[in-house]
Amino acid sequence: MNRIKEVLDEKGIKQIWLAEKLNKSYNMVNGYVQNRQQPRLEVLMAIAEILDVDVKDLIISNKKD
Repeated sequence: MNRIKEVLDEKGIKQIWLAEKLNKSYNMVNGYVQNRQQPRLEVLMAIAEILDVDVKDLIISNKKD
């Protein structure tokens, strides 16, 4: 699971803008945002760089405390 949607909302950024920056289709980015599919690590790192966040901020940990 990822937090791309939350980070986009926090920063007031639209999915279409992110899709253009990634050179990906809107449908592909929407799949990431809706957690229907997960981006490859390289793509996740690119998203973090574009959004100026740590890649860890885009991931929901499944680690139990």
